[in-house]
Amino acid sequence: MKEPVIDVGIVVAGELSFTLDGVFRSNSAGYSGVFIAEVDDNQVFIGNESAAEWVFSPVDASSYFEIHNVVIGVDFHWERRETQRFSGELRLIVEEGLIRVINRIPVETYLLSVISSEMSANASVELLKAHAVVSRSWLLYPILHPEHKSFTPAHRLGDGDRIIKWYERDAHQHFDVCADDHCQRYQGIARASTPQVREAIEQTRGKVLMYNDEICDARYYKACGGVTERFDSCWADSNPGYLQPVTDTFPQRGLPDLTRDDNAREWILGTPEAFCNTTDRQVLSQVLNNYDQETTDFYRWELQYSQTELAGLLARKSGIDFGQVVQLEPLKRGASGRITELRIVGTLRTVVVGKELEIRKWLSESHLYSSAFVVDAVYDEPGIPSGFILRGAGWGHGVGLCQIGAAVMGEKGFDYQQILTHYFSHAEVRKIY
Repeated sequence: MKEPVIDVGIVVAGELSFTLDGVFRSNSAGYSGVFIAEVDDNQVFIGNESAAEWVFSPVDASSYFEIHNVVIGVDFHWERRETQRFSGELRLIVEEGLIRVINRIPVETYLLSVISSEMSANASVELLKAHAVVSRSWLLYPILHPEHKSFTPAHRLGDGDRIIKWYERDAHQHFDVCADDHCQRYQGIARASTPQVREAIEQTRGKVLMYNDEICDARYYKACGGVTERFDSCWADSNPGYLQPVTDTFPQRGLPDLTRDDNAREWILGTPEAFCNTTDRQVLSQVLNNYDQETTDFYRWELQYSQTELAGLLARKSGIDFGQVVQLEPLKRGASGRITELRIVGTLRTVVVGKELEIRKWLSESHLYSSAFVVDAVYDEPGIPSGFILRGAGWGHGVGLCQIGAAVMGEKGFDYQQILTHYFSHAEVRKIY
């Protein structure tokens, strides 16, 4: 098969500032320079011209475009704006009264940016190669297996007293993937600037993870906390054979039963040996971009809320007035100790919330590092707690590749295929184009 070409959703806005550097063609006319695009009555206006959809195609490979004030890390604690540069084709279309910016680009060119955006472009070559295979697999899974593709942004079970919600990965209708953390970080060509990244992409060109002759729905995150998680703790109730929980050690150890609350407490309050249990700044700087390095405690972390803070936070994030919070009670945990159902008891309401991401959304202004945590109430006097302490493990959902663990494996001399088979049991690397 030929290398696929994909559409990436970059940003959506009512007004857009962008620069065409080099010569681009649209409707047979040549364009270059700085432009302001606005939307009105389902038309995109650029200067005195308008169209329902604009397509700017570069005349040669040296041409690129820049989008100004792109928001990255949407709703996360590192959210910020930056100017981003892209190669390939620029499309502007109207979507619900706003301008949607889409970049059409070949898969391997897209991956040059993803690998540099998801981590440092100076990471070890073996880590970069492992991540290239994972990112390529994740991208192509729904494209080449459309029977698995869903345009439902979220699934919800239960009534007002039991809210079990999870978010599907490809809730997009005008493009294949978005450019932010909802899908994969794709922040243009400026970061794809090192020989290591290009070597990793070239040496793994067209290679994906396969299981039972099907591309793997490969997932990844920052740090597992010592044990990886099951797929159904985060998304639909299925458990692919290649996404089974493993200890983040070599050789792998027996899995502790972290579905039990007492075992999870002992595990989370301890610091068991694991690849991702590292404070090596050199290794971390290979994995984490500058804004990710603002997070220093990720293997084990602690967060404290006063009663007033937590009650206000829950009201804002859930839309539910719990009154005073009496108890945060884990009801179900996954294989890594991540809570998948949490009972929140208040003086006005009691609600069970899940799955892991919804719990993280409710308990943080952005996203809690993970749902693998234990809760201790703080009492100034008998009765209603004055506050709560959350002590947790890991960063992210915990399913599939542990990025920090993989970085440490690369530093210890494991090659990219060993890294992949460590985190994706029974999968194999196969070249498909």
